[in-house]
Amino acid sequence: MEKSIFEMMEQKRISTDKGPIVYWISKCQSEYTLVFLHGLTADHTLFEKQISYFCGHFNLFCWDAPAHGKSRPFSNFAYSSIAKNLKDILEKERLKNIILIGQSMGGFIAQTYIKLYPNTIKGFVGIDTCPFGKSYYTKFDKWCLHQIEWMSMCFPHKLLTTSIAKSCTYTNSAYQNMMIALQPYSKKELCHLMGAGYTEFLQENCDVKITCPVLILVGEHDKTGKVKQYCAAWHKNTLHPLYIIPNAAHNSNFDNSEAVNLKIDMFIQNLMQ
Repeated sequence: MEKSIFEMMEQKRISTDKGPIVYWISKCQSEYTLVFLHGLTADHTLFEKQISYFCGHFNLFCWDAPAHGKSRPFSNFAYSSIAKNLKDILEKERLKNIILIGQSMGGFIAQTYIKLYPNTIKGFVGIDTCPFGKSYYTKFDKWCLHQIEWMSMCFPHKLLTTSIAKSCTYTNSAYQNMMIALQPYSKKELCHLMGAGYTEFLQENCDVKITCPVLILVGEHDKTGKVKQYCAAWHKNTLHPLYIIPNAAHNSNFDNSEAVNLKIDMFIQNLMQ
């Protein structure tokens, strides 16, 4: 049987006072490191097609974010703490010239990292994520995000997981990937994780000036909340380049990996010039 790309990477585990963190790493002769940060309730396999594409060309890092996948159980989910965990791991592994690639929640972690450790990042790719900044979100937007946990509890577990997977994917392969990622969670754990993911975003959100180059990617069919609207406003306010990924929804890097990989590759090549 052919090995998965992650079996060819080195899997590591660290212990923190809040729980374990499991990550995968691949090093080569490149001076640059791509750090892949998956979205809420997903896991490291969301970036399977990016890891395969860039393997051997750059140092690669991905993880099951705290409270996700193999990095469970984990208490006190908070983006500032998670960003510090990430910084500690990257320093421990002596990885430099970091390019953060964050999908959805991964973009929240990336922006928190940039806020806490400015001028330490070479570039940031936001995939189907939302910008930090107070002006983007209305009172109603913020009210809705506070309701996620209890509203999710109203759904039967099976309907909840299938609804999540269907809502964030466009292709069957992306749907199957998300369904597998959702399997380990009980209903209570899943609902609490989603609630914490969004309420902590509101807690962490502030006006952040990102000085490194930024690339914004969003799926043509992304119907998760108002992500497309937020990305359009982000682009308008900052002039960070925005590209719409065709034939893709919220998990656009899995739905249409070819288009996403090409955009990321071009972004990196421009950084290296």
